[in-house]
Amino acid sequence: MASPETGVLAARARALAVLRIRGAALAVALLPAAVAVVLFAGRATGHLGAGTGWDLTRWIVSGIAVLSLLLAALVTAVVARARPALSPSVPISETSAPDLYRLVRDLADRLEVPAPSAIALTPDCDSWLEDRTHRAHGPPGSGRPTAGEGRRAPEAPVLVIGSPFLWWMRVAELRALLAPVVAGTGPSAHPDIAAARRFIRGLDAAVAVSAHAEGPLRGPALRFVGRVARLLLRACRDHATIMERAVAAAASERAQSVDYGLRIVAQEQVGLAYAGWDRLLTRVALPAWRMGRWPSRLDAGVVSALTELSRRDRLADGFASRLGERPACDLLEEPGAIDRAASLLAARLFHGGPAEPGPDWSPVGWNQYPEEVVDRKWRLEAARLHRVLDDLPATPRPSSPPATPSPDPAPAAPSLSYARTPGRTPTGHRPADHRPTDGRSTNPPAAPAPGPTLARVIERLAHDERAGDLVAARLGAEVEREEREEAARQAARGSAAQDAAVGVAWGDGMAEGGLPLFPLQPPRTGRELLADHVTAMVCCAAVDTAGAAPGLDWLDGPALLVDGARRADLGRPVLSLVDDGDAEPLRGWLMTVGVRPEKPVRLV
Repeated sequence: MASPETGVLAARARALAVLRIRGAALAVALLPAAVAVVLFAGRATGHLGAGTGWDLTRWIVSGIAVLSLLLAALVTAVVARARPALSPSVPISETSAPDLYRLVRDLADRLEVPAPSAIALTPDCDSWLEDRTHRAHGPPGSGRPTAGEGRRAPEAPVLVIGSPFLWWMRVAELRALLAPVVAGTGPSAHPDIAAARRFIRGLDAAVAVSAHAEGPLRGPALRFVGRVARLLLRACRDHATIMERAVAAAASERAQSVDYGLRIVAQEQVGLAYAGWDRLLTRVALPAWRMGRWPSRLDAGVVSALTELSRRDRLADGFASRLGERPACDLLEEPGAIDRAASLLAARLFHGGPAEPGPDWSPVGWNQYPEEVVDRKWRLEAARLHRVLDDLPATPRPSSPPATPSPDPAPAAPSLSYARTPGRTPTGHRPADHRPTDGRSTNPPAAPAPGPTLARVIERLAHDERAGDLVAARLGAEVEREEREEAARQAARGSAAQDAAVGVAWGDGMAEGGLPLFPLQPPRTGRELLADHVTAMVCCAAVDTAGAAPGLDWLDGPALLVDGARRADLGRPVLSLVDDGDAEPLRGWLMTVGVRPEKPVRLV
């Protein structure tokens, strides 16, 4: 088995190869100047002939040398000033988490490596070291180490920890999980490895700057810098990759002596935490984000989600018994405040929400989630479904007498006006597919429908073969339009941040304008959207007419509660209606629950 020192030596060899590439690039830039110096020195000493041809050669070479030096200075200045983009995270000061800092320092002492300079949290299931010194090779007096000063040990990197780990893992498990990560501070302290990493990061940042180059002078100059930086990155790519692999291998070998048995258990918890975190984000957080609300206790919610997953999954048997041990979030002085900050950052990363709460971007607690998110989501989708139905052409009725003209199917009033006042429809508007359900008629034939009803949706989808495809297509177009409008609003809100992001490599490295970084879900098909909207309409009818209630399932998101228990059997009847036009399974389900589809529902 290779020792940690062997891995460090291999990493150092690759780091020296990267630095040699840097030196070769510098030599190429200085070569014309060196030739010019030789030519002028030869003329002064008489070793080179003095004629018109030699003088012309000297001045041509001098011009090339000046141009080369100017371009080299430009590349050096951009690489030196550029700031690599930082991973968005929540900084944790030592006063807010003294026990966590103590745990990390004790771990570093056991591993005999430098302790990380600081700790930060990221709303993801991962942990790493990140150098945030922003130092690059440069001239003396620039605040960056020169060739003579670069041999001193650099500042230790920042330890970035996945916030779900703190809430789900126990203290001993977190220490075992962080051991190979903290062990990486040893190779990071090596001057050659640190210098090579600084050079690579500087080139990366220079490429980012050139990507936003604008202006008649600044644009061409920065694009030239970008081409040079890409060329150097391609030359360094293989060496840098092998160097990082050697560093990781060395850190892993050094961590073998610390909590080896617990590391196996901790790795099992990483897989479980990732599964629960993904379900929580996609099923629970995403519906709230889409309507301008962000759950303020995501990390606390992941504990509930993972506990539920442990209860349901036979492979997770025994994991919940760990909950009696001390959780790692106890190492924080104010876990609630840190959870809130991490939850807001998660909303920015995964959805692209604003950086601060506001009127259209407010937090929501888990206790208020069913009423303020689930119920509102259902009613918004039900309203969208009825708006699309209002815009559809009337269903043809061959058996109807042709002598009586039908009312104008295109109302002048907005199609959702009745949704704002339950029990009313726009004046003079009668849905073409509305039919009396009891066989009696106490009102004139042209009387409007009493309001948006589930019966109208069922009859339209069941009796019109074309309606399903048409509604699905129009729902997809409607959702796409709303998403474009929301993206435009976010762009307008973040215009100042976008301007800052254009110079990201010149500032603090926080790429505000690039968010969101991780899209959560692929686009839904029209049929999936139609099924979701019909389900929402059924849930609204169940809440309004059968005494059901909106609920929250930690793994599946919005849930319908009937008599306090979740009804998870609604999907198949809805799919029978949407895919096959068969309404009987859904009607049977409605009868079992006690839902009255002819009654109007409240929309928003």
